[in-house]
Order: sequence, then structure tokens, then C-alpha cells
Amino acid sequence: MVGMLKPVWTYREFILGSVKREFQSKYRNSLLGATWMVLNPLAMILVYTVVFSQVMRTKLPGVDNVFAYSIYLCAGIITWGLFVEITGRAQNVFLEHANLLKKLNFPRLCLPAVIVLNAGLNFAIIFGLFSSFLLISGNFPGWAFIALIPLLIIQVAFAIGLGIILGVLNVFFRDVGQLFGVVLQFWFWLTPIVYPATILPETARPLMAFNPMASLIAAYQAILVNGRWPQWQTLWLVTLLALLLCGLSVRLFRKHAGEMVDEL
Repeated sequence: MVGMLKPVWTYREFILGSVKREFQSKYRNSLLGATWMVLNPLAMILVYTVVFSQVMRTKLPGVDNVFAYSIYLCAGIITWGLFVEITGRAQNVFLEHANLLKKLNFPRLCLPAVIVLNAGLNFAIIFGLFSSFLLISGNFPGWAFIALIPLLIIQVAFAIGLGIILGVLNVFFRDVGQLFGVVLQFWFWLTPIVYPATILPETARPLMAFNPMASLIAAYQAILVNGRWPQWQTLWLVTLLALLLCGLSVRLFRKHAGEMVDEL
């Protein structure tokens, strides 16, 4: 692992420069600039709050008003957005950087690093504002907030591992990217983000154990809504998957790196 990360550290200036260029180019010639990254999830949260608040707040343990339900939504939607951004960017990373891969010789691991740092920067801005709001409104979760760090590490590892595997497959089978976009739509609604798992039928609830994002989102919600430490034993599956996907993505990329350049 150290040997793999050493080239990333060596090329850190290239990675940081790429992150800076992407961030600047994304909002160039935009009147509101980086404000858009806040407005998009905020609009989604407002819509879901208006549509579902009256129905869902009576079904959420410890949530008895629209304000608390909005915090519940933020905990799920903001962290889900980080997952979607990493996987979405990673599945197209080799196609988007085809010319770079053909012309320059650099550690290919730099590309996933750029994706993670870019997504992390966007997430830090949005989540920083959300955390400030929690603090000002008197809803800050306290010491349980520290538990977000291992949760984010697990989620980022899971997302980038899955994303790179999709990215390699997408080079050879372009339908992969389109299909995963559809899968994400179903995955969102099959994850208790807008609704609590308690409203599901008794026969369907055990199936949530096989949804790796369900346990992660539930852990985020436990911290940010109720100020409770997550139930770590529920995270073993997503942690194991994260490790397996990261290992598989590296092996898959190394095996097909030469073929990918020819295919691009």
C-alpha cells in the first residue's frame, strides 16, 4: 500500500494543480460561482421537505417537526451526493482523460486521487456550511461528530473502488456508464434517505443489511440527527466491500491498462 501511494506523493503538485484547475474551470464565467454546489442539494432538500415532511416526520423516532426532518434529509442527501460524485466521475475518468493517458507518462493512480480530492473539496464546503448551521441552531451532535471521520474514509474507499472498476469496464463497454446511472436512481430510493427503514414491511427490512449504503447513511443520521455514536457492528459489510473493491480495482486496472490505452 505504501508503495502504491508513494507515486501519488511524488506527483502531489500535479494532483493539486489538477484539482485547482478543475475547480476553477467548473465555475468560470458563472455569476454565482461555487454557490451552485450549495444551491443544487439545497433545492433537493427543500423539495423533499415540502413533499414528505408531513408524512415522514410522524414516522421518524425523535423527529417531531419539519426542522428536524430537514436535518435528517441533509444527513442523507449531502453524504449520498459525495458517493454519487466520486462514482460518477470515476466511471468516466479514463474516457475523459484519454488524451492525457496517451501522451503523458505519469502514475495512473493520480487520476483517482484528483477525483477524491475534488469531491472532498466540494463536500467540505457544503458540509462545512451544514455543520455551521447545526452549531448556530443548537443542534450540533457533540463528541459523536468525531465518528464522521471513519465513516467518510469507509465511504470514500467504497465509492472510489466501485467507481474505478466501472471506469475500466466503461472503456470496453460504453453501456456501463449509462446503466449505472439508472442503477443509482433505484439505489437512492432503496436507501433510507428520505424515509426511515421502520416504514418498510417487516419482510423487507432484513434486505437493508445487503445495501452497503444503507448502513452508512443510517450511521450518519444517528450522529447528525440524534447525536448518537453509530452502531459499528452494522458497518462490517460496507467496510469489507470497500477493501475488496479497492483491491479489485487496482488489480483490474493493472491487468487491462495497456488494452485500455489502445481502446481509448
